[in-house]
Amino acid sequence: MDFKKYITVVENYPKEGIRFKDITTLMENGEAYKKAIDFMVEFAKEKDADVIVGPEARGFVVGCPISYSLELGFVPVRKSGKLPREVLEVDYGLEYGKDSLNIHKDAIKPGQKVVITDDLLATGGTIEATIQMVEELGGIVVGIAFLIELSYLDGRSKLKKYDVFSLMTY
Repeated sequence: MDFKKYITVVENYPKEGIRFKDITTLMENGEAYKKAIDFMVEFAKEKDADVIVGPEARGFVVGCPISYSLELGFVPVRKSGKLPREVLEVDYGLEYGKDSLNIHKDAIKPGQKVVITDDLLATGGTIEATIQMVEELGGIVVGIAFLIELSYLDGRSKLKKYDVFSLMTY
């Protein structure tokens, strides 16, 4: 299946010069969305994951159906001020700015095998911060799965010691 035909490229969003890859048009097509998630499920299954972790917000859109399919827990990584219990916080850089991410301090158990999922690999900042938190909590990142990779931004270079799966590459 040519998944790229279900991605809408939005010029100059969220700021001038950015070519935003909109996955909502993929999600609107039930067959394409299911098949895309199924590929990511197979990757997580091969990694023998114990838990799926995804950063907000589109990491939830990818990670939750994977965790559901594999009957694994899902751990949300959220922006500051969104999680109600004690958190670990890490600052990170985006393709178009800076932010911080949080995870509950008790969300990952030492030794748990973690697959991190997100919609897009751009510069790698979001995933780098997510990896840092998972590993600080004692988790073992066994794989990272994306719907889309923007190879021209070279985010993969920050993930060299991890097994990375991308369904589509631009």
